[in-house]
Amino acid sequence: MLLAVDIGNTNVTTGLFRNGALIERRRATTHARASADELEHLLDALLRLDDASFADVSSIVACSVVPSLTAALEEVAARRERPLLIASAGTVPVAVRTDRPADVGADRLVNALAAARIHGTPAIVADFGTATTLDCVGADGAFVGGAIAPGLELGLDALAARTAKLPRVELRAPDRAIGRDTVSAIQSGTVLGYQALANGLIARCRAELAEASGSTPGDVRVILTGGLSAAPWARGLDGVDAIDPDLTLKGLAILHAEVGGGQPLELGLPR
Repeated sequence: MLLAVDIGNTNVTTGLFRNGALIERRRATTHARASADELEHLLDALLRLDDASFADVSSIVACSVVPSLTAALEEVAARRERPLLIASAGTVPVAVRTDRPADVGADRLVNALAAARIHGTPAIVADFGTATTLDCVGADGAFVGGAIAPGLELGLDALAARTAKLPRVELRAPDRAIGRDTVSAIQSGTVLGYQALANGLIARCRAELAEASGSTPGDVRVILTGGLSAAPWARGLDGVDAIDPDLTLKGLAILHAEVGGGQPLELGLPR
């Protein structure tokens, strides 16, 4: 089995792949200061939830935006004597056409790889997590940049923490933009406002990608991923072609297959 590990700022997400098929996924809170011992204990506990163990894992592939946990995972893999492939600008088989390729987050490159291989190009991956990132893939499959905005939940937390009387509210789109009480007003400003932000960024990036490739905006695929991608407000965004919360894990499996010689990702598509 292949263990895919996506280390984000908020969550550590794991996926177990057997013969190229994603069979289980788990999520736990990220603790950026965790030691290698603590990370090993966490991964072992997540594996046990699915009646598995490190003994069942043949290889590990990972992307990480937390450098301290990247180092901890390298120590765990060495201790367990398991080959480890870390996603980076140097390992992900995607051309990076930005001013500073080494600065691009590994998760964004993995998303670009998955979008190109699964959904086709040109494409935009909108990843709704702690931050919202738009990862833009050119017609030739290259990562060409994108946009980064504070995540919706991050904004809600900041609003509640930095004000004296505004509460933390449920993430739900109200029926009206004009709120009649504090809760509905916050939901309007945050949820409806975030929909407008996402729609606006996607539309502009879509137009720019279409212009660069000599195609139409409708030819640009839009894929949603991340922890909030399945929320009702996200499903209401304009022009979305696919919602795949597991896109990053699938991208890691594709990376392992293409670079590490592992099993090709099984998409379950009709032959």
